[in-house]
Amino acid sequence: MKKVTTVFWVTLVIVLGLSLWGSLDPVRFENVSSTIMNYVSVHFGWYYLLIVSLFLIFCLYLIFSPYGKIKLGKKDDKPEFSYPTWFAMLFSAGMGIGLVFFGVASPVSHYATTPPTADPATSQAIEDALRVTFFHYGIHAWAIYAVIALVLAYFMFRHDKPGLISATLEPIFGDRMKGAWGKGIDVIAVFATIVGVATTLGFGATQINGGLTYLLGIDNAFWVQLVIILVVTVLFMISSYTGLSKGIKYLSNANMGIAGLLLVATIILGPTLYILNSLTDAIGAYFQQIPAESLRLSPNNADEQQWVLDWTVFFWAWWIAWSPFVGIFIARVSKGRTIREFLSGVLIVPSVVSFVWFATFGISGIDAQQGGLDIASLPEEQALFAMFSEIPLGLILSILAMLLIGTFFITSADSATFVLGMQTTNGSLSPPKKVKFAWGFAQSAIAAVLLYTGGLQALENALISAALPFSFIMLLMVFSFYKALTKDKQEEKKQKHS
Repeated sequence: MKKVTTVFWVTLVIVLGLSLWGSLDPVRFENVSSTIMNYVSVHFGWYYLLIVSLFLIFCLYLIFSPYGKIKLGKKDDKPEFSYPTWFAMLFSAGMGIGLVFFGVASPVSHYATTPPTADPATSQAIEDALRVTFFHYGIHAWAIYAVIALVLAYFMFRHDKPGLISATLEPIFGDRMKGAWGKGIDVIAVFATIVGVATTLGFGATQINGGLTYLLGIDNAFWVQLVIILVVTVLFMISSYTGLSKGIKYLSNANMGIAGLLLVATIILGPTLYILNSLTDAIGAYFQQIPAESLRLSPNNADEQQWVLDWTVFFWAWWIAWSPFVGIFIARVSKGRTIREFLSGVLIVPSVVSFVWFATFGISGIDAQQGGLDIASLPEEQALFAMFSEIPLGLILSILAMLLIGTFFITSADSATFVLGMQTTNGSLSPPKKVKFAWGFAQSAIAAVLLYTGGLQALENALISAALPFSFIMLLMVFSFYKALTKDKQEEKKQKHS
């Protein structure tokens, strides 16, 4: 542990302190964290909508500008991973387990209980359910990840800076980023990463437990979830030991293979024509209403405004809070690609996969709901398995889904230990195994303790609240990056004319 920085110890103390609070007094912890989160949502909802739209516009500008030709690295650098592996790795880290958890639950919820504007259980509610789900998991979400990843990759591989959030701000603040201010920024990034992954481990354990409960009648109990967390911890520790080019690479490819098989099987065995028609219709509605939806706050309609705060603002804050982890990991695996190639891949491919996924599982769930199975009333972790019970080979698909949850589970935790190792060893691209193991154990322990005490939701609230200060850091990163980018471009022109 000789290589660890003060960021390691400071963040560990903060997270353990919050977890201890959540364990000993979960009710008060959740009340306080909910109050903070609600205040931020109500008073800064407009701000979240504006900055996320700004991030997307900035990414689109870079794709079509002359800057798109600039490489994330030196002139002779080649991509470390093939396109399929690269897509699999960024998708597994960025969205994987969330798609499995919410693939049925979110569209069914928007259809049956929480439509944005239409009456529940109507044809308009079906259209809205897919459209808003596409909106929340589409190019806006990936633009947030892309901004962080792009800036980090640019400074890491083109300017040989350490893989730290603070290092990307040196063009603005200079050597001050190597002192206390820089450490503070990195602490925020590490805090968001460990809390985000701990909550994901908790939710992943509950969904596997939910599947076992629905299919086999096994108790939905803490001891089952603890066993699941222990098994996954051992597996991702083994994967972490093998390194980035083996463990995460192979698991990510396996994830995409299993996910593809599950997706194709559901399209064929489910309401195929209904899925394809709805997918086509929802894509059209999504692109048609992007400008209005991006800035919709409905200040003169209290119900619609509350829906936006509960869903859109929540998601934007959630993705921002997750962006240090996902962005740093995507940056690490993207060396050698041009800015245009990088942004096109990060924005388009995962978004398209998400659209097809949600249309397939969401419409299958809505079809089952219309057929009399009340999926909307079930716990979210059981929605997927309830939908499978209504189509042929449902048991086999449920087993396959639990396997997929497990592999996504392992990949997310493995990726997180790598990122946490980087961030707490001064940006090392190959962090020591002891540091990764320490973070891996901490993540699992925090998830287990908070599942036991019921403090997981409160920790999620704390994570979303942390998105506000980190969003200011993101804006500074964009400005710093653009400043460095224009300077590099000017120097290239001078060299050509000299």
